[in-house]
Amino acid sequence: MAARAIWKGSLHIGREKLPVKLYSAVEEHGVHFRLLDARSKEPVHQQLVDPDTDEIVAYQDARHGFPVEDGFVLFDKAELDKLAPKASREIELSGFLPADKLGPEWLIRPYFLGPDGEAGAYFALADAMQAEGVIGFARWVMRNQAYAGALTAKDGYLLLTTLHSADEVAQALPEPTGRTQSEKEAKLAEQLIAAYADEFDPQEYQDEYRERVEKFIEQKAKGHKPRLKKPSTKRESGDLSAALARSLASVKKAPAKKKERKVA
Repeated sequence: MAARAIWKGSLHIGREKLPVKLYSAVEEHGVHFRLLDARSKEPVHQQLVDPDTDEIVAYQDARHGFPVEDGFVLFDKAELDKLAPKASREIELSGFLPADKLGPEWLIRPYFLGPDGEAGAYFALADAMQAEGVIGFARWVMRNQAYAGALTAKDGYLLLTTLHSADEVAQALPEPTGRTQSEKEAKLAEQLIAAYADEFDPQEYQDEYRERVEKFIEQKAKGHKPRLKKPSTKRESGDLSAALARSLASVKKAPAKKKERKVA
């Protein structure tokens, strides 16, 4: 998938301004269905309906409402527009910290941040960040929504990843109960990790559900009636030590698998 520019602005670091473009780093490929009338096979439309009277409510008569103890607080479009953040083309960088200080639970969606025009200062910043192993914290407004993000450097380029707010991230897990791990379990876990050592090949990670649905659609479109089988959901039972031992034994018995790489 080729990256596509979706927004442009400037990255601000103190008095420095770097013109940049924002690119989609990921693109979701879900299967989308249309809702049809089963008799006529024609698409049906959703309408706003009063649940008490079953009468259709015109869109211009509908309002956004927030539930409170005594009912709802209503908002019209003009009020919501005034509450929206002020439009801007600036990405404000507030500071840097070591990259390992930010856990993956904070990250939402990544974007590529490329240079727009003169690129010398852009690549100087990317190289310096990568050499120092730091990330930057940034804030910006895009399409009437305010974002906080982490600025990182990879392979000489910058990436900007949106972040969850503090009240959306669990700060701690419940205290564990029961016994602690044994020395045998710790050793088995280390051996299992070593046995499964591998390289990341993105071609091995596909959306199997989407592929099954698309294949089913293709067959039905040709007039076939394919048989459906539910995917197996086998679960390991027993204690951790036994499960790890079984997994390790299966890895040792399995023949080495040669990976086939696709050549572009």
